[in-house]
Amino acid sequence: MTGRPATLKVIDWVAFAERVTPNQRTMFNNLKTCSDTISAKLASLPEKPATIVWSYNRSAIAKAGVVDEFEKRKFRNMIPFDQMTIEDLNKTFPETKLDKEKHPYRPHKSIAELL
Repeated sequence: MTGRPATLKVIDWVAFAERVTPNQRTMFNNLKTCSDTISAKLASLPEKPATIVWSYNRSAIAKAGVVDEFEKRKFRNMIPFDQMTIEDLNKTFPETKLDKEKHPYRPHKSIAELL
């Protein structure tokens, strides 16, 4: 299973608005506002995140070896999200693994965990 790059899907808000009933118009407007806010925040982010200046962190953190260990453990073996498979995701974040033996039907989690 290979990683796939994330694709952007554009929401047709006009067509969406035509299907919203009058009593749900407030919820629709809140959803659109929230979506626009998130889109604006994402658009304001740089294409590549700022690089970590390890030498500065080594001089700024008092406890010796913390930065070296963090750099070695966290960033050397990390797989970028766009190349991550579901198995890699479950290994990195064990809380995302679904228990299909215990809960064979969707959503593969207990109702208490979903609420």
